[in-house]
Amino acid sequence: MTIYRGTFLDTPDNPFTGGTLRVDADAGLLVRDGVILARGAFGDVRRAHPAEDIVDLSGGLVLPGFVDTHVHFPQIRAVGGLGLPLLEWLDRYALPEEARMADVGYAAGVAAEFVRGLAAAGTTSALVFGAHYADAVDVLFSAASEVGLRITSGLVVSDRLLREDLLTTPVRAYTESLALAQRWHGVGRNRYAVTPRFSLSCTDDLLAACRRVLDEVPGSLFTSHVNENEAEIATVADLFGGSDYVSTYDKHGLVDRRSVLAHNVHPTDVDLKVLGETGAAVAHCPTSNAALGSGLFPLSRHLQYGVRVALGSDVGAGTGFSLLKEGLQAYFCQQLIGDQGFSLNSAHLLYLATAAGADALGLPEVGDLSVGKRFDAQLLRPADGSPLAVGVEHADDAEEALARIFTLGTSADVHAVWIDGELLHR
Repeated sequence: MTIYRGTFLDTPDNPFTGGTLRVDADAGLLVRDGVILARGAFGDVRRAHPAEDIVDLSGGLVLPGFVDTHVHFPQIRAVGGLGLPLLEWLDRYALPEEARMADVGYAAGVAAEFVRGLAAAGTTSALVFGAHYADAVDVLFSAASEVGLRITSGLVVSDRLLREDLLTTPVRAYTESLALAQRWHGVGRNRYAVTPRFSLSCTDDLLAACRRVLDEVPGSLFTSHVNENEAEIATVADLFGGSDYVSTYDKHGLVDRRSVLAHNVHPTDVDLKVLGETGAAVAHCPTSNAALGSGLFPLSRHLQYGVRVALGSDVGAGTGFSLLKEGLQAYFCQQLIGDQGFSLNSAHLLYLATAAGADALGLPEVGDLSVGKRFDAQLLRPADGSPLAVGVEHADDAEEALARIFTLGTSADVHAVWIDGELLHR
């Protein structure tokens, strides 16, 4: 067993429903086989377990590992393609890069960069949009297994309105998806996600095939995009006879508590009602929404309908892997909405980046640092004299220090990352 000594910050109780930031200074966490067995004042934990090894994490702040609920593995080399709205950006930047995943060697290089980038940003769990090619999804799962990340991903499928080399058929999508799930779902920390790109590029027959896979892979997740861009939404309505966007998935039984839909910047009340009643979650991707000019996320309306919301980086339209940056942009977004916005504090941001994501992805064993949880954690220890170090040093309390972490922090300030108590990144 190991005792980790430090200052621990987490949000075991939802701050959107009355919870607060939990702060334990000079605390001890006793961990055995990756599970937190005790948490309390360091002196008390040490006296109860005098023979155990100590890992001293003083001089920094320990947070739960981040949980990214929407990120695209093939797009990391397309980050920074600015100046275009969604559909034009896809054609110019994202889809050409996605087509390169047909080369397994190229895909393997991207996968290695991708999983290292997530870990370096303090992200320990992620729902990942895979590739349109089964072999590329294989190399993603392999790379994630080598690093040890908790990855949920799957084959991305489309059968219309994309470039021809990215299209499949309903039969092939079903066969290849099921084969990937049989190889990877539940193997190590990997899980499978049924992943149609979006209704714009998927016929009803393909969405029906997705439902078959979801039914045949117990414990799998469903993920796609919804209501991101007004031109996209109008096209989907034309293709589906004027249907609300969420209903294009819901009519195939694809919207329930296993579902995570990205963006939802322009939802109808019908969309929000379905999401709230079914228990589906929304991945809020603020830097992507800003970079593509998609719009400002209506968080208050989601909360009004009881829709679960967590953060996603949405690399490559998003501007990097760091959920610190996404949290700060989420705060900016709500400030700009004005009276319709939700006033976020640092506890809200930490919750959106950790426990909310764990809830969205069906990972009850992670998301905070309570007794009984897995020790998925990160140490924020900025360099002496850095803006973050100065900001934290002069913060009045832990909540203000956390606010400064979200304001000033970057991946460079993530000193170490653990999953199941195993050190991944230093």
